[in-house]
Amino acid sequence: MENPAAHQVMITVAPTGAETSKLACPALPTTLAELVQTAQECEAAGAAMIHVHIRDAAHQPSLDPAALRETVIALRESTGLLVQLSTGGSVHDGFAARLAVLDAEPDSCSLTMGTTNFGDDVFANPWPFIVDLYRLSQERQVVPEFELFDLGQVHSLARLLREHGLPFGGQVHVDLVMGVPGGMPGDVPTMVAAVAALPGEVTSWSATGVGRSTLPVALAALAMGGHLRVGMEDVLTLSRGVPVESNAQLVSRAAELARLAQRPPMAPEQARRLLGCAPR
Repeated sequence: MENPAAHQVMITVAPTGAETSKLACPALPTTLAELVQTAQECEAAGAAMIHVHIRDAAHQPSLDPAALRETVIALRESTGLLVQLSTGGSVHDGFAARLAVLDAEPDSCSLTMGTTNFGDDVFANPWPFIVDLYRLSQERQVVPEFELFDLGQVHSLARLLREHGLPFGGQVHVDLVMGVPGGMPGDVPTMVAAVAALPGEVTSWSATGVGRSTLPVALAALAMGGHLRVGMEDVLTLSRGVPVESNAQLVSRAAELARLAQRPPMAPEQARRLLGCAPR
C-alpha cells in the first residue's frame, strides 16, 4: 500500500455527530449558521475536509434531504473544504433514508463496513446495505470513506473491493474508528494490526480516536503515515476536566502535532486529489 501524500496530513473535522445533545454541550454546532462558521474556522486552522451530521430545528439528528442539500451548498459557497456527508445518521435511522443522503451530491460519504455495538446501541450495517450504498456511490460519483470499527471490517472491505471493484475516482481511503465502546480499542498495537491487514488496494488511511484515545491515536497515526480525523463528534475535552470550546481548537492541535511530525496539513485541493474526488 502506497500513500502518495505521506509527507503531508489530511485533517478531517467531524464537528457535530449524532450522539451529543445541544443541551449537554452548547458549543456543539447544530444550526446551519453555526456549522458554516465552524467550517470556516476549521479550514483556517488546517482542516481539508468536513464530516457532516445535521440537526433539525430542535437540535435533534436529522437526515432531511432538503436540509442536507442546503448544507452541502452552503459549505461549498463559504469554504473550500471537501464536504463529506455521514450515511450513518443516528443509530435509529433507516436504510432508505441513509441511502438518500447521496441525493445531496457531497464530495464524499462515509461507508461503514459492518454492524457495530455502539455503547448501549447497535449501529446496523448489514452486508446487503453496504453493497447497495457502495454501488450507489459509484453511480453517483461520490467517493466513499470506508469507516472501520474493528478488524473484521478490514476483511469485509477486501471482500467488497474484490466483488464490486474500485470506488469512483480509483482511490481507496479508509478511516480507522478507534475507541468506540464495542469497537476496536484506541491503542498502538491495534492500529499496527489494522494497518497491516488493509487490502493492497488501499491508497490512504486516517484514524479517529474517540474520547481518551484521541491523542494516542493521533500520535500513532502521524508516526505511521496516516491522516487524522478530529472534532467534537469524537471528543469533548482537551484534557481531563478541560472542555473543548470549539472544533477549531481540536483542528489547531492536530495541525500543530502534524507540523511537529514534519508532516504539515494539506490544503483541500490536495486532499481532493488524494481521495480522487471529482472537481467542483
